[in-house]
Amino acid sequence: MNPANTHSHPAENGKPACSSGPLPAKLREQIIALLPRYPNKQAVTLPALHLVQDELRRVPLWAIREIAGILDLSPAEVHDTMSFYGFFRTDENPLGKTRLWVCRSLACQLRGGDELLAEFCDKLGVAPTQTTADGKITLEFAECIGACEGAPAVMVDDTHRHSLDKPEKVDALIKELRAR
Repeated sequence: MNPANTHSHPAENGKPACSSGPLPAKLREQIIALLPRYPNKQAVTLPALHLVQDELRRVPLWAIREIAGILDLSPAEVHDTMSFYGFFRTDENPLGKTRLWVCRSLACQLRGGDELLAEFCDKLGVAPTQTTADGKITLEFAECIGACEGAPAVMVDDTHRHSLDKPEKVDALIKELRAR
């Protein structure tokens, strides 16, 4: 094992191990592969940040510098893009293994979305934007996840879950996420 690649090995608590780079070769290749699909290198900034966060569960400062190097941008330009959006995480506040988004759209609110968020907070022991002590679940809220037909709805990473309108459904979902 190469000690410089410790970032690909999760720590025991489910959070990524601390690292200082470099980006894994596979991740660099994925970012470079995006270049022909966009009108210019700067347009790859947002997808590159998503790739890094999906892999590392955060976007460390050293990764910002590496993305900037790949895209021929300044680190400040990459950081500006990252800080504009509220869903990127830093070393100080990494994502858990699973990201649970609770929808706060009008449709979800009318069908108990606020109560659903409160129930998740209570049962997970965290507030929105926080991660459970075991590092498994980060609870978030979203203004809309585009699942109005299944309100109240959540997203588990990138997958919708609909009609979480009963405590036993919430309990089953939490049990499933903790088992991951």
